[in-house]
Amino acid sequence: MVELLSPAGDIRKLKTAFDFGADAAYMGLPKFSLRANAKNIDLNQKEDLFLIKSLYPNKKLYCTINIIFHEDQLKDLRAQAKELKSWPFDAFIVTDIGAMDIIKSEIPNAEIHLSTQASCINSAAAKMYKKIGFSRIILGREASIEDIKKIKQAAPDLDIETFVHGAMCMAYSGRCLLSSYFSSRSANQGDCAHSCRWNYKLMANNELEKVLKSETLALEEYERPNEYYPISEEDGFTTILSSKDLCMIDHVQDLIDAGVNSLKIEGRMKSLYYNAVVTRAYRKAIDQDPLLEEYRKDLFNISHRKYSTAFFYNNKEEDDISVPTTDGYERNYLFIGIINKEVKKGIWSLDVRFQVKKDQTIEYIGKDVLNIVDNDYQLLNSEFEEIDQIDHGKVQYLKTDKPIKEGYIIRRLNNGEIKSTRILNSKRT
Repeated sequence: MVELLSPAGDIRKLKTAFDFGADAAYMGLPKFSLRANAKNIDLNQKEDLFLIKSLYPNKKLYCTINIIFHEDQLKDLRAQAKELKSWPFDAFIVTDIGAMDIIKSEIPNAEIHLSTQASCINSAAAKMYKKIGFSRIILGREASIEDIKKIKQAAPDLDIETFVHGAMCMAYSGRCLLSSYFSSRSANQGDCAHSCRWNYKLMANNELEKVLKSETLALEEYERPNEYYPISEEDGFTTILSSKDLCMIDHVQDLIDAGVNSLKIEGRMKSLYYNAVVTRAYRKAIDQDPLLEEYRKDLFNISHRKYSTAFFYNNKEEDDISVPTTDGYERNYLFIGIINKEVKKGIWSLDVRFQVKKDQTIEYIGKDVLNIVDNDYQLLNSEFEEIDQIDHGKVQYLKTDKPIKEGYIIRRLNNGEIKSTRILNSKRT
């Protein structure tokens, strides 16, 4: 069976990923992950991970150590590898072959997966990585469906993992220098400033003549006025920085038929809400749930750029992965918080992330519950007294007669209105 692999930027996101249908999740270490600004794992959270693993005994957990290492970082990796021997990880995701050797020297039986950062996109490379000890290859996003078939045929005993959803880079699987150039933050060291997604303006020649005394074209970023980044044209074309988001929800079976063993969702720095909605949609797609179309629609409610199938099918789509900055992000819902435990009959403790007022209509979502609409609830303070609104960082409760459960997510429309009043339930086939 194909594995559904979801991001987990922290312990709470890890639990959400498992609750909403992931078979496995991946987390980073603070110093050695290419999402250094995600919360990642604290080195004092080992017991928390063991608890999660005990609650979900059939789920797997992968540790991401995928930066490109400089010489002075190897000492820290050796020290951390000694500690990781006792952690409940099922595999390590690595880019640097030297890092693989260090991990193997401390944890001889460790399963090692090749990170997408290594840009493996052909069968010769895949077979070589298999030969030196990698059990799984996370293909570069540049590999097409036909490439995947050929790689799997050439190395049938090698696990193939590929991204199916989330942000893409305007570079070979993240090997990008834009962030370093613009902000002195290295993407290859896990500190990407996402410069490709800033809002730029193309300066006209006559404007530039006034400020640069030049006819060269340049970009100006919204929050950096009067800072100009020259660009040049060759053969009538110039580089476009920002890409569409990847979405393969309609093509899951094509990937499975091509031989993919693990379908991976991008997003360790994205919200718990994003993780839940995307994970459950792909769970339904893998399971061929009869209500898949309803869950698929919800992918268009989370914050996203325009969707694309990127490099999987043809050059036309590959050439069209960029979007005008005016399109920006689309987001229909606000993530309000999480339902915790039922402390009294119909009264639930909350983990509030965004303010909600009592006159706003809200929704609850769960793994097998598309949406439960509620406009007849009460908000309570720590003394169980009714209040007009709840906010982040306080002890608060919600009273409702709706059939909700611990772990459900609360959301509301951006404009505070929800037209649908359906309650849709589904069970895995």
